[in-house]
Amino acid sequence: MKRLIAIAVAVLVAASATAFAQQKAFSIVTGTTGGVYFPLGGGLAQVLTKHAGINANVEATAGSTENMFRISKGQADIAFTQTDAAWDAYNGLDKFSGSKVGVRALMVLYPNAMHLVTIEGSGINSIADLRGKRVSTGAANSATEIMAMRAMVAAGIDPDKDVKRARLSPAESTRAIRDRQLDAYWFVGGIPTPAITDLGATPGIKLKLVDYQKEVLAGMVKTTGPIYVPITIPAKSYPGQDTPTQAVAVWNILAVRDDMPVDVAYNITRAAYQQRADLAAVHPEGRNIDARWQLNGAAVVPFHPGAMKFWAEQGVKLK
Repeated sequence: MKRLIAIAVAVLVAASATAFAQQKAFSIVTGTTGGVYFPLGGGLAQVLTKHAGINANVEATAGSTENMFRISKGQADIAFTQTDAAWDAYNGLDKFSGSKVGVRALMVLYPNAMHLVTIEGSGINSIADLRGKRVSTGAANSATEIMAMRAMVAAGIDPDKDVKRARLSPAESTRAIRDRQLDAYWFVGGIPTPAITDLGATPGIKLKLVDYQKEVLAGMVKTTGPIYVPITIPAKSYPGQDTPTQAVAVWNILAVRDDMPVDVAYNITRAAYQQRADLAAVHPEGRNIDARWQLNGAAVVPFHPGAMKFWAEQGVKLK
């Protein structure tokens, strides 16, 4: 009798997971169309359709913070997010104050570099030079906004008093610089970021990425913990970028709601990892998805049990 009950329960669980996976369409929330999340999200949707039997819609959003809000409201199933926004959401901090979000990690993806973008002739050679300038800190409710604000504060700059602050997407920022309506902008994204490539390729404009790592990294780590790490943006990553740039990075994770059935989370993780060459085909950052990153501490929120099951099969034992 007990055996029959156990079998019946297993069948019900499997049926529930199947029903979850066969809902009208999964929502994959990404970022702005000028960033990296959006094309990778499109690649992931194709992978899930072909290899996991999951129909998915890709949505452009402001980025990580909005994605965590969407997860919290049940308006998204799969989210690309930076670890700083995920950490705040999971712990109910900053913009999520008093409201913890049930978010779980599937995998650590790749590091995002925070670019400080300007052009030759702007007079901006350091963060200190941003004072009095027209500066975009990223779209409202983006992780770029969180990280840019923290960087400027670490450098002793008040983002609301010392600069003329705009809240633009990278594509909007590129257009504004071209039109001489903006002096510089922050954007946190993979390398290369399409909107920055577009700016560098603009005739008559010489792209300039500002070195700022030494000015802010120690202060950011002191305030937030080891979420932020040093990174070098290699020379020639963008048109007109002749020398490497020392910047600050934050890792990205692929995340889901905590109520996702184990089998569904397992299948998503397996498909995304095993078909990562398909993701690399839509953006070079797909090449950087690697099993070894799962243990580097970048996943600051707990892994979903379904993901843990998959990674254990790959010899990656997560806590």
